[in-house]
Amino acid sequence: MTVLVQIIGAQIACKDGLKDSWRETAEWAARQIKARYGDTVNVEYFDLFERGCQSLPEGAQLPMVLLNSRVVSSGEKISIPVIRKRLEESGAIPIF
Repeated sequence: MTVLVQIIGAQIACKDGLKDSWRETAEWAARQIKARYGDTVNVEYFDLFERGCQSLPEGAQLPMVLLNSRVVSSGEKISIPVIRKRLEESGAIPIF
């Protein structure tokens, strides 16, 4: 069984231009999740404005984290403990 974690964010405008902070945080989270669960979990990041990004549910806020298409968080920080809890509730087993 492979569990899919999807993180949706967008670039953030600031005085120095655009920052891709949510993508960087999502990449860090993906490394943490892969280290703990190996190939049983697949993590994908989507920029809201990139082709291939699914539409968000009404009232959703960025960043949004989904696990097997179900909302884990919306408008909150990307939390590894929250994602881990949901992964283990869905049957993902840590490799260590």
